[in-house]
Amino acid sequence: MKYPEILSIEQVLSQLDSFDAIIDARSPGEFALDHLPGAINAPVLDDEQRIRVGTMYKQIGAFEAKKVGAALVAKNIAKHIEELWLEQPREWRPLVYCWRGGNRSGSMAHILAKIGWPVVQLDGGYKAFRQEVNAALEQAPALQFKVVCGTTGSGKSRLLEVLAAQGAQVLDLEQLAAHRGSVLGHLPSQPQPSQKAFETRIWDALRRFDPARPVFVEAESKKVGNLRVPAALMDAMRASDCIALTLSRANRVRLLMEDYEHFLVSPQTLNAQLEHLAQLHGREKITHWQAMSQAGQMPELVDELLEQHYDPAYLRSIDRNFVKYAQALPLSLEDIDDAAFAAAAQQLRTA
Repeated sequence: MKYPEILSIEQVLSQLDSFDAIIDARSPGEFALDHLPGAINAPVLDDEQRIRVGTMYKQIGAFEAKKVGAALVAKNIAKHIEELWLEQPREWRPLVYCWRGGNRSGSMAHILAKIGWPVVQLDGGYKAFRQEVNAALEQAPALQFKVVCGTTGSGKSRLLEVLAAQGAQVLDLEQLAAHRGSVLGHLPSQPQPSQKAFETRIWDALRRFDPARPVFVEAESKKVGNLRVPAALMDAMRASDCIALTLSRANRVRLLMEDYEHFLVSPQTLNAQLEHLAQLHGREKITHWQAMSQAGQMPELVDELLEQHYDPAYLRSIDRNFVKYAQALPLSLEDIDDAAFAAAAQQLRTA
């Protein structure tokens, strides 16, 4: 076999999980927007260098730009070999890709192959991968979804976590989107991924599921924070069997106080988010809720938000959007402790 071996996206995807490393040779900025699952970023040109060389191409000429670019690429690849791969054995088999043309990944793959590693280069690069993801997400997944429905604070996300821990198949869209799904769902310590990265995470999760087993997923709207759920996936979810999860309002308040603890230490952050509800509830109501937040009346505020905002919105949308909700399997949580969620998850897995 002659290396580097250049494979199509179809050939690469059939063995994606078998590579010892997946190396993205693009710049850090390109990598941050999206990349192949499990990839590491080992740029042959960083963002500043890429701009510099590209500007030289336009303003001076290709030959001068290629000389400068080649020197930078050689230095960067040498640095990656010394810092990342010097201890790798002869059998180490990495996949290398860049944006599309293969110049950046080709440079790296050539040097790695000359060392003696059986390196593979992705023909068409990230662009070919992106086309594959787009095409896959345009099709309805051939999976049996079980949609966990329930009012805000009823424990849907926690139930999914426990189901996954017990070995069930779970598609946790809020986890993939780094958002809890509501106007207050932003996670302060974790920014949301790009739309493309969100779609890649969904694609990667879907491809790993066994079609013979159910996939549990939370009832979501079309957007999770700023990110859109692919239309074909949303249509499949809305046509699937449902589970009606219920929890007393007192326990829902307790659960939300735990899940949104960051608002307890920063009423200003909460009040800024409440501004998004002004168009629905009017300035007087928002000012009232903000005053409660500032005064530390958090349990009372959460209770009012459930009664006056979240529950009415849920009741308006659930029957309209999830066509099998009227025949949903009822599931009641008696508490929010670990035992209650474990029992509920076990009940669903054996239902």
